[in-house]
Amino acid sequence: MKLSKEPPHSSPKATVEETAANYLKPWEDLTIADDYMFKLVMSHMHICKHLLELILNVKIRKLVEPETEKAMKIGYESKGVRLDVYVEDEEGTVYDVEMQVRRYPEAWLGRRTRYYQSVIDFGALQVGTEYHQLKKSIIIFICPFKIFDGKRHIYTFSNLCLQNKKLALDDGSMKIFLSTKGKMKDVPAKVKNFLKFVDGLPVKDSWVDELQELIAELKTSEREKANYMTYQMKIAEVQSEARAEAKAEERKIGIKSLIATAKAFAATPAQAVEQLMKNYPLSEEEAKAAVQANW
Repeated sequence: MKLSKEPPHSSPKATVEETAANYLKPWEDLTIADDYMFKLVMSHMHICKHLLELILNVKIRKLVEPETEKAMKIGYESKGVRLDVYVEDEEGTVYDVEMQVRRYPEAWLGRRTRYYQSVIDFGALQVGTEYHQLKKSIIIFICPFKIFDGKRHIYTFSNLCLQNKKLALDDGSMKIFLSTKGKMKDVPAKVKNFLKFVDGLPVKDSWVDELQELIAELKTSEREKANYMTYQMKIAEVQSEARAEAKAEERKIGIKSLIATAKAFAATPAQAVEQLMKNYPLSEEEAKAAVQANW
């Protein structure tokens, strides 16, 4: 079994910078549909509050200061999740608003909201809340693509009895999906204008004008631009580390497989060492140690 030798790499710093440059948009090209800019815009409480009021068609008296990219984890070994925009109103209702840029299969979207819900609930339980005291929660996904049957702009889900659709299970949770590609007249004009704006279409709307002005102002901030560049580097570092780990694991499996193949063809340990040195950048001592550990 032969594997090609690992290609030479430039310095880790150069690799990370190259990845960052190729992976993320330039700061000047960001729009509201980009996850980073969406979080930045929604960190302005009056903007976040107004968007929630438009989507839910309710009046919210007061919001707790928005907390963008709220990090939550349900256990040491669990998968962490960073919520785009996590806010609470004065009534204790929790809102999680996500700009869902990546197009997942529909089944994944549902399970993704289920996981977010479990993380939010577990976070509350960790601080001593009893299960019957769990706050009402509303998870909102904004999707710049077709979802479900592709007809609607808004899809609202709550738990209903299959035998009696008028009977709702009062578990305090609701999931809302907004699609920019809807065709029906199922949302107010203000919501539709916002969704058009997310899609990059021209819109005549005073609130959309306010959003555009805010984004333009943010883009003139050298501090925000520097923060975005730092974010780029962090993302690139994580990706670079993940690729390195995957490559190391692939190399480990390849070495074990080569040794197993050598044994199956009745090769000697010395011959296995020779093959390892030929196929991998291993010293004789390293190759011998690998054979000894896996023979």
